[in-house]
Amino acid sequence: MIRRINDGLRRIPIPLVWLAGAIPFALLVVDVVTGAIGVDPVAKIEHRLGQTALYFLVASLAVTPLLRLTGISLMRFRRPLGVICFAYALPHVLAWVVLDMGFLWAQMAQDIIKRPYLLVGMTAFVLLVPLAVTSNNLSIRRMGGQGWRRLHKLVYLAAPLVALHWIWAAKVNERAPSFWMAVILVLLASRLVIPRPMAWTRPRRA
Repeated sequence: MIRRINDGLRRIPIPLVWLAGAIPFALLVVDVVTGAIGVDPVAKIEHRLGQTALYFLVASLAVTPLLRLTGISLMRFRRPLGVICFAYALPHVLAWVVLDMGFLWAQMAQDIIKRPYLLVGMTAFVLLVPLAVTSNNLSIRRMGGQGWRRLHKLVYLAAPLVALHWIWAAKVNERAPSFWMAVILVLLASRLVIPRPMAWTRPRRA
């Protein structure tokens, strides 16, 4: 059964993942164009871009626990999911820089220092930059598999920082940020407590 599922997953073209990843952005554009974005469009744009980045980050983190628990392999989709995460994190930051702060660099620097949620968010974004830049086969060849994997462990630090950024930026009665922080912590902890699958459970290479 697991083998059939994995065989079916191997037939899914990677461009389909990219297409699915573009849907939230398309929906955001539609809401902006139609005026359905709300009374504070800049804040709404920032929030939706940031939240979508978090969702794709969680999806990429869930790939390994899913494999270890069930033998179902989404490993070939993990890198695209991570890059899609960054593809939303970048405009999230740019929306704040351009639409919210209007390129007022000195004011931005002061705000980042004074507001913990901005400092945490920017730290998480900086950690994600090298991961996105090196998410390609050329970087793996140049860095070597071990070096590349060591670099990409930065995601284990970036992910909880992203959730913490949302928690500190959110309203007091908003429960979603705490929920996603819990999900991230569970996924990270699962890598320690769930053993690697035995050879007979591992999916065949494509």
